[in-house]
Amino acid sequence: MALLIPRGGGCVRLGVSRPAHVRKRLIAFATMTPPRTSPRGDVVDWVEATSGFFQNDTRPIMLFDGVCNLCNGGVKFVRDNDRNRSIRFEALQSEAGKKLLRRSGRAPDDISSVVLVEKDIKSEAVLKIMEYIDLPFPQLAFFLQFVPLFVRDFVYDNVANNRYTFFGRSDSCEI
Repeated sequence: MALLIPRGGGCVRLGVSRPAHVRKRLIAFATMTPPRTSPRGDVVDWVEATSGFFQNDTRPIMLFDGVCNLCNGGVKFVRDNDRNRSIRFEALQSEAGKKLLRRSGRAPDDISSVVLVEKDIKSEAVLKIMEYIDLPFPQLAFFLQFVPLFVRDFVYDNVANNRYTFFGRSDSCEI
């Protein structure tokens, strides 16, 4: 097992040993990557670099795992219940999705969570999405906000970590 600790624009990898007889399968929730730099050595401002996504259309963008059947079903559900077309969609695996992940402070290869590009992630993103779609979901989101965040994110993480097992996987993104 390794732990990455940010250090001066990069990461330090620390190894952790355990006895040889202990085997444990670990699932990575997210990865950390050092900030991207320009040829001159400047750190890239991802908010500025992705501002074009919001220049002509200010609606939030829902980032989702494009090959996850649960995620694709969620996108279809949101589209069907968003009569005002308040949300845009982008697969996490796309180039635009990777840039928007960077904008949100996440690694470009992190497909562990639905992200609503404003700032919210995990269960907060799901509640925010529910506020945009038709009745009764804004009211349900209102009541769910009173469930402690650690409980909502615990449930979210367990579903997210097992989504391929429960709901399957597609060969390609349907959107």
